[in-house]
Amino acid sequence: MPIERRDVDGIILLDKPPGLSSNQALGRVKYLLAARKGGHTGSLDPLATGLLPLCFGQATKVSGWLLDADKHYVARARLGVRTATGDLEGEVLDTRPVPALSADVIEAACAGLRGVIQQVPPMYSALKHQGERLYALARKGIEVERPARTVTIHSLVAELEAPDRLRLEVHCSKGTYIRVLVEDLGRTLGCGATVADLRRTGHGAFEARDMVALETLEAVAGEGGPQALEPWLLPADRALLGWPEVRLDAAASRFLHQGQPVFVANVRHQGPIRVYGPDGTFLGIGEVQDDGRVAPRRLFVGADSC
Repeated sequence: MPIERRDVDGIILLDKPPGLSSNQALGRVKYLLAARKGGHTGSLDPLATGLLPLCFGQATKVSGWLLDADKHYVARARLGVRTATGDLEGEVLDTRPVPALSADVIEAACAGLRGVIQQVPPMYSALKHQGERLYALARKGIEVERPARTVTIHSLVAELEAPDRLRLEVHCSKGTYIRVLVEDLGRTLGCGATVADLRRTGHGAFEARDMVALETLEAVAGEGGPQALEPWLLPADRALLGWPEVRLDAAASRFLHQGQPVFVANVRHQGPIRVYGPDGTFLGIGEVQDDGRVAPRRLFVGADSC
């Protein structure tokens, strides 16, 4: 029997389990919530676990900014192995002996991968080439040229856990492929490397401590129905913590919702900004213009009643 969908607004920070794609994980939670509209904010490979923000209803309006946010990961790399997919789920292409690695050697290899670097996206990725996903082409044995992309590795720390295994902590910009980073590190070390496991521990303003497991959501929904999951729904503006904010009076709020820029005294920031009404209601995202006025960017329906 089809479930009756409902309007649900907010963000759930899912601790994605291994074996599910991000779309599959979204579909499971969307079904549990009986939500009409939902989306995720940055894919995790089926092998990967950890923080996957899921936006529902009007919270999908902030998903673009979440996609642009920095990420934090903890990864384990298997040394001496190179695979087709960059992780242990792929076909082994090459094995090499692993040399004795000192902390100084590992640090020198990491140092060359920090900062602004160029990455060539892997063939096993969701990027498209002439309308077809790269991973679909890879499964057909087709390899195409991929232009390098500029990414930023804000921090990279690696330590040897075993003679053939490294533990990495990574803080990186959007668009970074940890599999490629591990492969590049293995190449620098002279033995090759592939991802053994990968966990996202931070995404923008969100941290791992706020995640909820899928099995928890399933158990709670099974007992109390979709409404029982609402305590895990975070307000949309939680995704934008750290942004500057302004509070408008009632008149300015109405003008903003009519699409008109409004003047706000003492605003020195330029760019995106959080906008609130006189009672603290989150109205949406504004843009500070050169003349100091705040123009609407993405507003929330119904938030103009304050």
